[in-house]
Amino acid sequence: MSVQFGRWNLDNRPVDERYLHQVSAMIAPYCRNCAVSSFTAGSTALLSGQTRPSVKHPVKAPPIGLASGAALTWDGRLDNRRELARELTGSVSANSTDLEIVGAAVLRWGTKAFPKLLGDWALAIWNPQSRSVILAKDFLGTRHLYYSADEQQISWCTALDPLVLVAGKQFRLQEEYIAGWVAQFPATHLTPYIGIQAVPPGCFVELRHNGLSVENYWSFDPSYKVRYKTDSEYEIHFREVFSEAVRRRLRSESPVLAELSGGIDSSSIVCMADCILSTGTAETPRLDTVSYFDDTQPHWNERPYFTRVEEFRGRIGCHIDVSVPNPFEFAFFDLAFPATPGHAAITASSREGLREWIETLGAEVLLSGIGGDEVAGGVPTATPELANLIVTGHFLSLAHHLKPWALSKRKPWYHLLANTLAGFCPSRLIFRRNFQPVAWLQSEFTRQHLTALLGYPVRLKLFGPLPSFQENLIALDALRRQISSCPPASRPHFAKTYPYLDRDLLEFLYAIPRDQIVRPGEKRSLIRRALKTLVPSEILNRKRKAFLSRNPVPLATAAGSSFWNEPLLTCSLGFVHFDALSKVWALGHEGREIPIVPLKRTVLVEQWLRELRHWNVMEASGLRTTQPIHWDERAGLASRAVPAIPV
Repeated sequence: MSVQFGRWNLDNRPVDERYLHQVSAMIAPYCRNCAVSSFTAGSTALLSGQTRPSVKHPVKAPPIGLASGAALTWDGRLDNRRELARELTGSVSANSTDLEIVGAAVLRWGTKAFPKLLGDWALAIWNPQSRSVILAKDFLGTRHLYYSADEQQISWCTALDPLVLVAGKQFRLQEEYIAGWVAQFPATHLTPYIGIQAVPPGCFVELRHNGLSVENYWSFDPSYKVRYKTDSEYEIHFREVFSEAVRRRLRSESPVLAELSGGIDSSSIVCMADCILSTGTAETPRLDTVSYFDDTQPHWNERPYFTRVEEFRGRIGCHIDVSVPNPFEFAFFDLAFPATPGHAAITASSREGLREWIETLGAEVLLSGIGGDEVAGGVPTATPELANLIVTGHFLSLAHHLKPWALSKRKPWYHLLANTLAGFCPSRLIFRRNFQPVAWLQSEFTRQHLTALLGYPVRLKLFGPLPSFQENLIALDALRRQISSCPPASRPHFAKTYPYLDRDLLEFLYAIPRDQIVRPGEKRSLIRRALKTLVPSEILNRKRKAFLSRNPVPLATAAGSSFWNEPLLTCSLGFVHFDALSKVWALGHEGREIPIVPLKRTVLVEQWLRELRHWNVMEASGLRTTQPIHWDERAGLASRAVPAIPV
């Protein structure tokens, strides 16, 4: 893992040393086991630090200077370093560092080098000759990179902290970002702060003194197809690309940690990693696991499954109890600045347990099974396959496929056909009918940010790539938003990575026939067939994990006094309607069904806003006058008191 920061004063003033000292102290926790190095040239200053990824590939202190006079900083893991080294023969070798190989690639191909870089990465190039800064990220956006620009300066960093805390001003909040958080996840180019943007995945941003441009440098090719005669050939190919996706992420001289939930996705990653380790081709000494459990949740009993995997591999991992008296109390990083609501997306007990386990192991990499559901048929649906048959005019085949899918889904065939056709209708019409925003949001706020509140819906197109390919990209965009919303941890710092979202693996899964991935009554068909000798049968054959929330009464009651003990900033800022929220809360207290997930997200945003107020980074001009609140513990009801006072 590494961190990078840059500041370019457009008025040619040198960057203040006190400012750099403050920034250096803020980013130091993000680069364990190394010091922050600096590079200054006139009105530009670069800071960077990098943790050693491997004994075999030692790190040269970044940034690196290019022969063109530009300077490059890099945060990431280069997966195709050997292939690029061969292609760049004469300037680098197989023993060169990732940074040196990337520098040689950029020097030879410029921005056309970006599509060639496989892995999780973010980079920055400062070019004094062209007076420009180029910022780029990998196709998924696993590594974060933010920037701000005005008439006086351009700043960029892999963490939000210095861009906000040392900016010397307060920020207005980006309302669309808040709307995205309450509903699902905000757009990838947004941050909570107006004036600070994020580099979108698969794009590079070029900043100059007179403006900026954003360009997409790579996307999946819809014309790429993989076709075999037999199922076994698809299974062999899947094992190869999945094995490589996991192996690439075992590049660390310290133990690698993997999340193990007991589901197919996390279990298959752990079992494949063990297989790779047994061959001696991994660069990590061992793999350890971390599992979460909550015995108070009768519908979330994962213990039998993750312990079965532990028995299978002969190693017991860390078990973290995530049952808490108050699930509405979110944990912020000690004294670290909570730049986004994502800093408190999990509870205090799970945060502390994970931190202790990472520090004990000295782990710097965490493998996650996120993405397996979306890309490997974990949510079985007939829509993509039936939509393909409609747009290609294969109506006899459509009629043939409707029957088995109708039997599998236990729905009339005409319902399946209607749902498939609905995907081609205007997205706002369909999504507004099926997914209404939560009732306690202010009507004006809902009207202005309806697209974000509905999860950025996209309609299928009749012409162009097949609907199944379009559906894949829609799901990928949702995953990108989820990943970009969770900022990197700094205490301790580790890299979270996603084998199921490996670029080569996705290219293969997007290129094969849909019926290889999922079939009527047979979800995750390809994974189950391909990994039947690698993963315990109890895991491969288990029913899909389902999480049903506990009764809303203890949830609403637990958060009552702590949530309502002061005026709500979400109301003061015009996001939430107080009376509507209070009524929903009272319904939960009575045991009535309530939308618990968006309710918890609303509480999360409220607590995050209160943290921002303590840090004095939120512009107060948008706050409205509100009233103190009285919380009735027995009735589970909040009410306003009189007279009104300012927040």
